[in-house]
Amino acid sequence: MNIYKDYIKEIEERKTQGLHPKPIDGAELLSEIISQIKDSGNADRSDSLKFFIYNTLPGTTSAAGVKAKFLKEIILGEFVVEEISPAYAFELLSHMKGGPSIEVLLDLALGNDPAIAKAAAEVLKTQVFLYEADTNRLKEAFNSGNEFAKEIINSYAKAEFFTKLPEVAEEIKVVTFIAGEGDISTDLLSPGNQAHSRSDRELHGKCMITPQAQEEIKALQAQHPDASVMLIAEKGTMGVGSSRMSGVNNVALWTGKQASPYVPFVNIAPIVGGTNGISPIFLTTVDVTGGIGVDLKNWVKKVDENGNPIRNENGDIVLEEAYSVATGTVLTINTKEKKLYNGDKELIDLTRSFTPQKMEFIKAGGSYAIVFGKKLQTFAAQLLGIEAPAVFAPSKEISHEGQGLTAVEKIFNRNAVGTTPGKVLHAGSDVRIQVNIVGSQDTTGLMTSQELESMAATVISPVVDGAYQSGCHTASVWDKKAQANIPKLMKFMNEFGLITARDPKGEYHAMTDVIHKVLNDITVDEWAIIIGGDSHTRMSKGVAFGADSGTVALALATGEASMPIPESVKVTFKGNMKEHMDFRDVVHATQAQMLKQFGGENVFQGRIIEVHIGTLPADQAFTFTDWTAEMKAKASINISEDNTLIESLEIAKGRIQIMIDKGMDNHNKVLQGLIDKANKRIAEIRSGEKPGLTPDANAKYYAEVVVDLDVIVEPMIADPDVNNDDVSKRYTHDTIRDLSYYGGEKKVDLGFVGSCMVHKGDLKIVSQMLRNIEKQQGKVEFSAPLVVAAPTYNIIDELKAEGDWELLEKYSAFEFDDNAPKGEARVEYKNVMYLERPGCNLCMGNQEKAAKGDTVLATSTRLFQGRVVEDSERKKGESLLASTPVVVLSAIIGRIPSIDEYKAAVEGIDLTTFVPSIKELTSTSAH
Repeated sequence: MNIYKDYIKEIEERKTQGLHPKPIDGAELLSEIISQIKDSGNADRSDSLKFFIYNTLPGTTSAAGVKAKFLKEIILGEFVVEEISPAYAFELLSHMKGGPSIEVLLDLALGNDPAIAKAAAEVLKTQVFLYEADTNRLKEAFNSGNEFAKEIINSYAKAEFFTKLPEVAEEIKVVTFIAGEGDISTDLLSPGNQAHSRSDRELHGKCMITPQAQEEIKALQAQHPDASVMLIAEKGTMGVGSSRMSGVNNVALWTGKQASPYVPFVNIAPIVGGTNGISPIFLTTVDVTGGIGVDLKNWVKKVDENGNPIRNENGDIVLEEAYSVATGTVLTINTKEKKLYNGDKELIDLTRSFTPQKMEFIKAGGSYAIVFGKKLQTFAAQLLGIEAPAVFAPSKEISHEGQGLTAVEKIFNRNAVGTTPGKVLHAGSDVRIQVNIVGSQDTTGLMTSQELESMAATVISPVVDGAYQSGCHTASVWDKKAQANIPKLMKFMNEFGLITARDPKGEYHAMTDVIHKVLNDITVDEWAIIIGGDSHTRMSKGVAFGADSGTVALALATGEASMPIPESVKVTFKGNMKEHMDFRDVVHATQAQMLKQFGGENVFQGRIIEVHIGTLPADQAFTFTDWTAEMKAKASINISEDNTLIESLEIAKGRIQIMIDKGMDNHNKVLQGLIDKANKRIAEIRSGEKPGLTPDANAKYYAEVVVDLDVIVEPMIADPDVNNDDVSKRYTHDTIRDLSYYGGEKKVDLGFVGSCMVHKGDLKIVSQMLRNIEKQQGKVEFSAPLVVAAPTYNIIDELKAEGDWELLEKYSAFEFDDNAPKGEARVEYKNVMYLERPGCNLCMGNQEKAAKGDTVLATSTRLFQGRVVEDSERKKGESLLASTPVVVLSAIIGRIPSIDEYKAAVEGIDLTTFVPSIKELTSTSAH
C-alpha cells in the first residue's frame, strides 16, 4: 500500500469523526500527489489537484518545499498543468508565507526572463517573512544593479506590503455569545486534557466549550451572516489561566475568518469580550491573529447617594448591569470612532482596543506580519541609505522628567530595541525588546514548531542566550499519543537549536523536570527577559512573561518580543512570620490582604508585581512568582539582597552543570555560556561594579501593598467555592480562607504534593511529617491517596544523598520507574502514597486526573473546573490549594485538619520560613 492510499484511508477514518482531510505537511506524500497530477489519466488526479492546491501546509514544512518547486516548474513552462496557469502558480506561491516559496520567487525575480522576473517581483513585494539568507540575495542583486532587485527594495522601503493592504472596515457588526459567567479560563476554550490534539487544528476545535455551544454559535452565524460572533465572559475576565494559542485558534476557527483559501483550518480575526476585559496573555494571543479584544464594562459597582459602593450581606460589592450583552444581542463596533454601539446608542469607548498598533495588527491579519514588516523596511531603508518613511504608527514613548524607574522599567530600558537614543521610558511606552531566555513546553511545543514553520524560521536567533524545550507536561504517562508526538517535537527543537529535555539521539537520560524550574535555573541574570509557552513562566530572577506558542516562536526566530512597559505594584512585608506557618501561606495571604486593602479591586491584574523578597533564595521565592499568574498579574519581579542573589546564581550554576554532565549541551555550548554569564554576573555584584537590580527610590507605582505577616496565624487555603450562589465567584483564585473555616470536618479524597509550586524543602517537609506522625502514632496510615511528584530530578538526587528519599520510599506503595514508565493514566487510587515521575502530573489535567467528583487538596496552582478533577453526577469536583504540610496531613487523616491538629503535626519541622529584609531595597543610581 503506497503513502497516498494510506492518506485516503486516514481520510475515510476522519470522516467517521466528522473531520476533513488532515492538512499535508510531508514531502513524500505531496511528491506522490504531484506524480498523480502529472499523470493525465490517473484516476486520483482530480483529488490530487485539490489536495495540492487547498490542503498543503505552507512555510518551511517539507511539503511546502515540494509544492514551491513544482509551482516553479509550471511558471518556467517545464511542465504544463491545465488547471494551474503560471499566473495562478504565482498566486499560490504568494500564500505560502516564506521559506521555500521565497527562495523560488527570488530565483524567478533574479532570473533571465524579464516577464517572469516582473511577475515574481510583484509577488515578492507583498511578502514579509524574509530571513537573512533571502535579504542577502536581494542585497547582492541590488548592488549588482539588478533592476527588479531595486524595484523590490524600493517597495520594501515604502512598506508597500502593508500600505497596499485593504483598510480596516469602519463598522464591524457583532452578535454576542456568552461563553460563560465569571472568569473564563483558556481550559474552557482548549482543555488541557485534549492537549494531544492541538496540532490537529480541526480535531482540537471540537473540544471548545461544548458541542451544544458550538451548535449555538453556528445558529447565530446562520441568523446573522453579516456579523461576527463575539465570545463573551459575562461578569468576568476572558482567557485567564494558561497562555494558550490553541484557545484563540479555536475561537478563530469557530468565529473568525479563513486566513487564506489555500490553507485549511488557519483562521484569523476572532472577536472576544469580557466584563472585566481580556487577560493580558490572552490579549497578546488575540493580537497574533489580528483579532479584537473588548473590555465591556457592562457590569458596574452599584453606589449609594454618596458615591460609595453598596455591599451585600457577605460584604461583596453589588454590581448592576450597565447594558445587556445577552446571547444574540447585535452590536456595532466603530473602529474610526473607537466606540461600541447598540443601534444608535453609544455603550462604551473602545480606544484601548484600537490603539494605532492594534489597528495595524488587524489590518495586517496579525502581529507577526507587522514585526517582520518593520524589520524588512528597516533593512531596505538602510540599503538605500535613507531614513525609513514613517509608515507604521510610531511607538508610544512615555518619559516623565525627574521620575525614577521601577525594576521592570529598568529592564525594559536596557533591553529596548529601536527606541529614541538617550530617552528614558516609563510604563505605558510601547517597546520592542530583546529576549534573553525562551522556553517551549511540550503540550504547546508542536504548535510552536508549526508556527516556526509557518514563519519560515529554520534556526534559533543568535541573540537568544538560551532556550529550552521541556517534556514535563507529558511526563506522568508515556502513552501512545506522547510516544507519537514528543520524539518528533524534540527532534525539531533540537535541530532548531534548543536544549531539549529528551535527546533525539537517545544519548542522555530523558529529563521531565518542570519547565519553569529549568528556566528559573538557566536564567543567570536578574536583568534578563524571559518568554515561555506557559502562564507560569514567572522566574524569581529577571522578568518573565508567559506567552502563547506563537509569541514563543517569534522570540525563538527573532530574539525579540513587543509589548507596552507594564505598570508595577510594589509588594513589601512587615511583621514576623509565625513558626508554624509555611511561606505558601504568605503567598495566599498576599492575595487576600491585597483585595481587602483595595476594597475588592484586584490591583495586580495586568500589572507587574514587584515583590521585595529580599532574603529568600530563588527556589523558595519561585513559590511567590509562580502564584502571580493566579493573581492575574502580567508578570512578577523579585528584588533580592545581593548576597541572596549570589546564592541563587551559585545554585543555578550547579544545576546547569548537572545538565552539561548529562550531555545536554549542544554544539553552540549554550549551557556553558550560561555558566560563564553567571560567573560574570556574580563578579559584578561582589565587586560593586553592578549591584543587584533594585528600583529607584523615586519610582512611581500604580499601587503599593504591604503584607502584614503578624496577622497570618493560620494556614491559608485557596478555595474554588464551587457552590457559591454567584456563578462569577466560582473557580477564581480570590477566595482565600483560613484553616478554621473548615472546622476540621471537610473531607479530602486525594492529596497532591507537586507541580511547579514546590521545591526541595517541600519534599523534605513530607518526609519530616511522616517521621513525626510515625513517632507520635507508631505508624503512618493514609485515609486518602497522596500523590507526590518532585518537580526535578536533581531534587530527587539531593534527597537521596541526604536520606530523605529513602524515607519517602519506605512509605510509598508506588515509585516511578523511568525504564518502564506508565503507559496509561491511573484511574483509581488506593489510600497510599504514590511517588510519581518529576513533572506536572495532576496539575496539567491532560494525563493524570483525580476521580470525578473528588475533593482534592493540592500544592498545585490550578483550581479551574475540570482541570485536576471533573464533576460527577453526585457532586462537583473541587481542587483546593494549600501548603505542603496541610496537604500531607489532610491525606493522612482524610479531611482538612483543625488548627490544633496542624500545629501538632508540624512541631519541630523546618517549614519554608521567610524573614523580610531589613534593608531598603532601592537605589538612586543612574538608569
